[in-house]
Amino acid sequence: MDGSSRNARMVRHAFTMMLGTFASRILGLIREVLMAACFGATRQLDAFYVAYTLANLSRQLLAEGALSASFVPVFSQVLARDGKERAVHLARQAMTVLLLLGVAVVLGGIVAAPLLVRLMAPGFAPEIRALAESLTRSLFPFLLFVSLGALAMGVLNSLDSFFVPAVAPALSNVTFIAVVLLFVPSLGIRGLVAAVLLGGLAQLLLQWGWNWKLGVPLFPERPNRDDPELRRMLVLFLPYAVGLSLNQVNPLVSRMLGSFLEGGVISVLNYADRVLQLPLGLFVVALSQAVLPMLSRIAPGENEEFMEFYRDALRFALFVVFPVVLGTVACSREIVHVLFFRGAFDAWAWDATSGALSMYALGLPGMACTTVTMRALYARSRPRDALFVTASSVTVNLGASILLMSLFSYRGIALAASMAFTVSALVGYVRIRRFGGGACEGRNRLFSLEWGKPVGISLAFTTAMILLWKFLLPYPSTASLTLRLLWLGGVACMGGAVYALVTRRLQCREWEWVRSALRRRGVSESEVSRKNRP
Repeated sequence: MDGSSRNARMVRHAFTMMLGTFASRILGLIREVLMAACFGATRQLDAFYVAYTLANLSRQLLAEGALSASFVPVFSQVLARDGKERAVHLARQAMTVLLLLGVAVVLGGIVAAPLLVRLMAPGFAPEIRALAESLTRSLFPFLLFVSLGALAMGVLNSLDSFFVPAVAPALSNVTFIAVVLLFVPSLGIRGLVAAVLLGGLAQLLLQWGWNWKLGVPLFPERPNRDDPELRRMLVLFLPYAVGLSLNQVNPLVSRMLGSFLEGGVISVLNYADRVLQLPLGLFVVALSQAVLPMLSRIAPGENEEFMEFYRDALRFALFVVFPVVLGTVACSREIVHVLFFRGAFDAWAWDATSGALSMYALGLPGMACTTVTMRALYARSRPRDALFVTASSVTVNLGASILLMSLFSYRGIALAASMAFTVSALVGYVRIRRFGGGACEGRNRLFSLEWGKPVGISLAFTTAMILLWKFLLPYPSTASLTLRLLWLGGVACMGGAVYALVTRRLQCREWEWVRSALRRRGVSESEVSRKNRP
């Protein structure tokens, strides 16, 4: 497949993921708005977020982290080389291994809940710590639902089915919102536990059912210890799990340090992070999910083709993310006011969340580059390099958080996370260049004046127009919700339109990929399989 076709296909798959993810992220924001109105920014909600983070960290480590990194490349290669039937057997064996590992982690988490809470939130008072421990025990079974759902997602993505995995979290959020409305008035904070568990189950059932429809029913199958592909997957799983466990230290550090600050800081950081999840999920995660199977199909010896696609994926991610960063930083107070300022969410929470959001947003380019780079390392089965990238992020985040928290409180914690992602992106790019060799030079170099100049000019025009909009049409903070939404939607549409028009006028290549993605069906999976056969 030529570079233009592959880029168009990447963009098309990313658009498919974006469409599904958009509903999920919007519903996720509605979920947070509902929780903010019910609980505000309080120590009680802090306890829930600590408990949810512990269960969620296990999910990210086992399900969406190490499992995805080790399973998707192997499954994609087996599917292309040996056919669907062989790939299905591999997926079923992986499901059995995941079930056994998941049950062990759930039982271990329930037993170790007191220790985990003490490590994560040492600043909690005894009564809040006891609540967090109880909630943690109740939430750990969530891991099983989302782990199995992540396996189903990996299979679907390898089959070039991206929409259902992207929309599955939307069903989870719908379930969550319904349960909160029905049970939180009577159960209080414990109603959130039921909402999380039922949402995870709904997400699993949708993806499992879609796999069945595509002819890949995921039933447990006895693992064959002599299966070379299963052994390869398990060999990759452990180093990826170690690396990703380090990566999960970052949110732990934020909550640990936040527990020493004023009450509500952990909730504030979570609200800001949830807002950032919309552009992160729409652009960064969607692109990375589309990129991993495609990178995995490029033959190991094709370094130049691999690096060219990697470079284009990074450029497209930055092309999309830069204006999002600009708009989020410029309008952070307005965004938070529209979304959360009601009920128990007071003026302090507004100011704190908007400050944290603007600091987190600065890290979006680093998040985008790190996510794509890690997918490239997974596709080339380089766990040591992935571990090195993760270790650099953790080291910078820990040191910067301790230093900046003393200077800027919760804003310093958010800024440290952005700095960590920026550093890890640079370290990851250097590691990719090392094994890419000469294929990274010349036209495959990431940054060039030819690419950066039109993007920089477009960002300058967009900044000027956003500032002009805010000067001529100040945000109507006391107006109705409809008018405030119209104001925010107006500045977003205007900024996006200006950026799009200027970049098209300056002939940015990314628009060629977008047009091709919308115009062409691209190369079918069967064609890709034939071309990748040895």
